[in-house]
Amino acid sequence: MAEQERMRRLLRLVQEGNLDLLRDELRLDEIPEALSWRWGRLGDSLLHHAARSGHRDVLEFLIQEIGMDPEVANGDYKRPIHEAASMGHRECVSFLLERGASVDCLKKGDWTPLMMACTRKNLEVIKTLVEHGANPLLRNKDGWNCFHIASREGHPEVLRFLLDVFPNCWNTESTTGRTPLHTAAMHGCSQVVELLLERCQYQPDSRDSCGVTPFMDALQNGHVGIARLLLEKHQACPTAVDALGAQALHRAAVTAQDGSIQFLVSELGVDVNGRATSLRLPALHYAAKQGEGRSHLEQQIPALGATSGGSGESRGVHGAAPALEPGWERWECSPGEGKDPGRASSTFQGLEGLQESWRGTGDKAWRDRTQGMASTARGQGWMGSGEGIPGWAGIPRAAVAAPDPWNVQDQLGWSLEQPGMV
Repeated sequence: MAEQERMRRLLRLVQEGNLDLLRDELRLDEIPEALSWRWGRLGDSLLHHAARSGHRDVLEFLIQEIGMDPEVANGDYKRPIHEAASMGHRECVSFLLERGASVDCLKKGDWTPLMMACTRKNLEVIKTLVEHGANPLLRNKDGWNCFHIASREGHPEVLRFLLDVFPNCWNTESTTGRTPLHTAAMHGCSQVVELLLERCQYQPDSRDSCGVTPFMDALQNGHVGIARLLLEKHQACPTAVDALGAQALHRAAVTAQDGSIQFLVSELGVDVNGRATSLRLPALHYAAKQGEGRSHLEQQIPALGATSGGSGESRGVHGAAPALEPGWERWECSPGEGKDPGRASSTFQGLEGLQESWRGTGDKAWRDRTQGMASTARGQGWMGSGEGIPGWAGIPRAAVAAPDPWNVQDQLGWSLEQPGMV
């Protein structure tokens, strides 16, 4: 039998969990080189495939009879226990731990098995890892710990367990200053937001590195119910501004969130003509800059009392936008304090460059996380451009802030090899 054909056959038997045939085919006296065989672009071993498929008996055969190393890593440093944890196979996780697998081993992006388990609603796997000493306070390269990850996935049961065993795990920020409350608000996880407000001590209007608050995150993604919750239980300020001066109103206009705009103006009395950033742009300007598909906003916002004409630094909505000054092709911003914006070290990024910086910030971590996932699993996760935020081409940097770092991978959706797989 040709080597390539034999490799394909062995892989199929492992994935199917056909242990009897596998014993007959995989004989080291006949094919001693089988221990070093790898499959796929990242070089997954048979142990990776067995763990991913959830075949504990196959894992036992490969480790105890064939002598494979339970700590074998692929090209992304992913171990079999990463695969088993991310797919929710508790028996496989337990067996690998019993055979000496490291409970806090790191794959690319500094993801631990516990982090990957928290991408799924499988509390038993999470409990098993914690019982074997997994550290929930470890953070990946983007600053996310397992509590942050579970907040993104909207799993209140997992969060309650983590808070019970590690009461301070909520007190964490990503490298961009985002808290689990920011993340839950952005992704519409209302039960998680309620739990965080009840059991954690986040400061009202806590800001990320671009001055964005959880209230802004909720409304720019259309989650009016969460915004109400933050107003009622967290004393959120509806007119707080980000680091470059944009309010929730302007951010909602950028993402065409009609309900959020109506809520802010009609119910909360926010000034629809309020100007944002040093360019002094009103919400109507941001809506108009979005091009096709946003004409309904250009009708709705004036109906709420907005004026399209501008004076001084700002022109009319359909007129030319103020020109960017030379050297503004890149930007930086510093966090705001209280309700005041931080000082921009250089005011705006080029309009087209903004879209790329947003997408790059939002997707890179997830790309790291999903490297090496099975191609058949791709697209089964939550991935999307900018975590559900529409494209930002043509919008001044002042109107947006970097998205969550999950902030995510090969758009594989947690591949996620599934939601939660990486």
